[in-house]
Amino acid sequence: MENLISLVNRLQKACTALGDHGEDTALPTLWDALPSIAVVGGQSSGKSSVLESIVGKDFLPRGSGIVTRRPLVLQLNRIEEGREYAEFGHLPRKRFTDFAAVRKEIADETDRETGRTKQISSVPIYLSIHSPYVVNLTLIDLPGLTKVAVEGQPDSIVADIENMVRAFIEKPNCIILAISPANQDLATSDAIKISREVDPKGERTFGVLTKIDLMDKGTDAVDILEGKSYKLQFPWIGVVNRSQADINKNVDMIAARRREREYFSSTPEYKHLAHRMGSEHLGKILSKHLEAVIKSRIPGLQSLINKTIIELETESSRLGKPIATDAGGKLYMIMEICRSFDGIFKEHLDGIRSGGDKVYYVFDNQLPAALKRLQFDKHLAMDNVRKLITEADGYQPHLIAPEQGYRRLIESSLITVKGPAEAAVDAVHAILKDLVHKSISETMELKQYPSLRVEVGSAAVESLERMRDESKKATLQLVEMECSYLTVDFFRKLPQDIEKGGNPTHSIFDRYNDSYLRRIGSNVLSYVNMVCATLRNSIPKSIVYCQVREAKRSLLDQFFTELGKKEGKQLGTLLDEDPAIMQRRVSLAKRLELYRAAQAEIDTVAWSK
Repeated sequence: MENLISLVNRLQKACTALGDHGEDTALPTLWDALPSIAVVGGQSSGKSSVLESIVGKDFLPRGSGIVTRRPLVLQLNRIEEGREYAEFGHLPRKRFTDFAAVRKEIADETDRETGRTKQISSVPIYLSIHSPYVVNLTLIDLPGLTKVAVEGQPDSIVADIENMVRAFIEKPNCIILAISPANQDLATSDAIKISREVDPKGERTFGVLTKIDLMDKGTDAVDILEGKSYKLQFPWIGVVNRSQADINKNVDMIAARRREREYFSSTPEYKHLAHRMGSEHLGKILSKHLEAVIKSRIPGLQSLINKTIIELETESSRLGKPIATDAGGKLYMIMEICRSFDGIFKEHLDGIRSGGDKVYYVFDNQLPAALKRLQFDKHLAMDNVRKLITEADGYQPHLIAPEQGYRRLIESSLITVKGPAEAAVDAVHAILKDLVHKSISETMELKQYPSLRVEVGSAAVESLERMRDESKKATLQLVEMECSYLTVDFFRKLPQDIEKGGNPTHSIFDRYNDSYLRRIGSNVLSYVNMVCATLRNSIPKSIVYCQVREAKRSLLDQFFTELGKKEGKQLGTLLDEDPAIMQRRVSLAKRLELYRAAQAEIDTVAWSK
């Protein structure tokens, strides 16, 4: 079982090293999930003496007022043999064998965080003590509760300390070691008061009674120790610490423990309780209980760690990779982000994502409807046909067929097709432009870099505009080609019967009668409709070739060309990531490292079991 406490010790050490103190709500915390024992007591309750008795060493700073101003994570590790030594988390390569130096380092490290003031800080100090004379145990020494602020402290210090203590002990995985002096009324005990608030049933509170030997004559603490005055789930434990005179005389812990045992075994009131009194018994009972709690929490810890790793990996993936430092790395990173965007854009066009179908809607609905709205029959009404035929003949009426009139009627009709053709080009351009914006918003990496997002968007739109202009030119050329050269076979196949004005014996002037003009208008309408049917198929082909195909093939080619000319500093301006995101990525990486280390540690212990 001893390896279970060692496991939690290692995990707490990793938490401290990677900045998990159980307070950062923006990130998942492993610290809060780890079972721990928090030592709670008012100032002058004998809290420091209890800890030193458990350890068997003088190592805590002493003085008046608030001495403990930062949480002290005290990890006791039992070794089989060898010299006792201590290590700090912030000084991992330095061993302390002089415990007076440990005391000084605790004070110095506190000042480094809080300054030489009487302020407090919730950032813990990590201290590991290795000794043959300790049990495997982890304790968190918290600042002593106080009722008034002393000189040099803010008025809020009383509430600040209470809030810090409560933040630790209200967590369900925290075991509370409530220190109360026997020579004061238990009803006024700071430790019992705050413990009762967070653990009203006393299910995770151990009561420790100090200064039993300093009670007034004729009084004793039997009712408290027997659980009659205030009942907890676990039996109360009494301790007799060294007096201030003993401390001043440097009375060692071995002698102090012997005197403590003698006190309980020889005092009539406590003789029947002596087997479960004293700091040695306290250390053993806490170690045994902590082991049991850790064992019961292992499955839950494994589940929590595995779930959190998945969540952290998902968010890390969403935030993307950190920015490269060299120019080549930055260029490669920008190219990869652009390729990701380009791939998403192509997926929209190819139907893997939505939006590409709108292009087909233009060809299948918008263009045919626009061609139908041209109403060629009105353009080829009798009066307009007569006007154009007459104008085309000039001063000499046509002899057989009004060829110039035919050409003018056809050209003036077909020229109107340019409007729907241009509208189709513009409609597809608008769709492609919309897909560019949609693809940019769906490219997660571009969300990290606002400047790159703007540049890519601008470059893509500029490319689409060039493609639109080329497409419009090519599409209008299709219309102009139909205007410039007519399909002769269509007219050769037209019937030339008498009823339709084909009798060459009629006078030239009879050729301008209504029947003759209707025939011309009908022929022109048939020809124009035939050409429109052809253009309805060829215009989409031109648009796809010049716009859609080119957008898939070379949307960012010009941007890539310009990108290759930029220097490292210019590339860096494109990767102007939000500092908050950069910090978030670093924090996630540290927290992910912590959870993966925890996963490996717990798996090792689980397999060994």
